[in-house]
Amino acid sequence: MILFKTNANGSVSQVKEKSFKLERDIQRLFEQNLQIIMNLEMVKSECTIKDRRIDTLAFDPQAKSFVIIEYKRDRNTSVFDQGITYLNLMLQHKADFIVEYNECKKGQLKRTDIDWSQSRVAFVSPNFTETQIKATDFKDFSIELWEVKQYENGVIAITPIKKSKTAESIKQVASENAALKTVANEIKTYTEEDQFQGKSEEVIALYERYKSAILNLSDNIEISAKKLYIAFKKEGRNIVDIEIRKNGLKLYLNAKKDSLDDPKGLARDVSGVGHWGNGDYVIKLIDDNDLEYIMSLIKSLLKSAL
Repeated sequence: MILFKTNANGSVSQVKEKSFKLERDIQRLFEQNLQIIMNLEMVKSECTIKDRRIDTLAFDPQAKSFVIIEYKRDRNTSVFDQGITYLNLMLQHKADFIVEYNECKKGQLKRTDIDWSQSRVAFVSPNFTETQIKATDFKDFSIELWEVKQYENGVIAITPIKKSKTAESIKQVASENAALKTVANEIKTYTEEDQFQGKSEEVIALYERYKSAILNLSDNIEISAKKLYIAFKKEGRNIVDIEIRKNGLKLYLNAKKDSLDDPKGLARDVSGVGHWGNGDYVIKLIDDNDLEYIMSLIKSLLKSAL
């Protein structure tokens, strides 16, 4: 990606990239802005569990899972092997991770509060090699790669590397590696099809209509299926989440309490109620009668996210 800035006379000039001097500079950037960048809760920096040092231990409050973040300036490191090691560390020493969270956050998490199947590892680096990208290119593999670059005038570009459309399942190679087999059996990456199980054709069709309408609102809206809902994201931020129920849909709008302009009053405030989706408002749907109006609400969220 080449960045340019517009000058006063209408001409453009290139914004030059600046290298990170230290790996710690990348770590500090992410840890100080973890909620904004990755929508994660910071737990502890430089965390050690069973003689394994973790750069950043984070928690995903929506997936109810832990996330290990590692920062790399060395392009020759095997992110695949290290990622498997960290995933197994989480699965084999669950109590230690809960203790770290409770001590650092003064929380009361219990083992049953965590969805261990959603555990994941994220690597952050200015550049990844093709070998590193290919080694983690499995559609159901919970190792993420995030590229970060800094430029003049304090500009930062952060790009999550997407899985390819032809990515295979990690289960196809898991039998060759005992550690990988353990991870593949316990950790799951969900798909839209998982949410369709046990749902009627009518409800699935209703979801598809709302899905199509949301995707038509803006370019580059991404779909990310979770265990209990499907997230629609723009530039890494959840805009709306859809929970597919047996008798309809629950649509969660990612807006804070008292910030949503909803003249019809369709959205219910759930800020004080436990729920899975992001945001403080939910709309229950059994038909598409208000589809156009609901899209106007979502469009307002898209504008505020930019």
